Amino acid sequence: MSFLPLIVATVNEGSILDVAQNYNALEIVNRTIAYGIIVAGFLSVVFIFFGGISFILSGGDEGKIKQAVATIRYAIVGLVVTMLSVVIVIMVGNAVGLNVVQYINLGEVFDFISNFRLPEGGSSATGGVDNLD
Repeated sequence: MSFLPLIVATVNEGSILDVAQNYNALEIVNRTIAYGIIVAGFLSVVFIFFGGISFILSGGDEGKIKQAVATIRYAIVGLVVTMLSVVIVIMVGNAVGLNVVQYINLGEVFDFISNFRLPEGGSSATGGVDNLD
């Protein structure tokens, strides 16, 4: 199960509070924590790539090299903190009854992204193209 029904129902039915009443609060907390961890890990990897590209394109400029190395360093620290947060969330979750690990599933995230649709009449940055299939 993913957040897609929650988002689609929110668009069709009204506020997120109306739709969230249909879901268990514990499940919403679990999914929010899991997706937050996934987003943090993804952003860390993106910044590692960004720092690498900046390093390559620095052209020998000492200031740009230092900035690129700092970007890579802090992105790696962010990735390590994200991995440690997974361990901490698992330990604390087991103590209080949260099962966040079951929601940390990249396949579900990719399904969510591929099935995401804008509401009818909405616009997108791709010129109104909602589906790339």
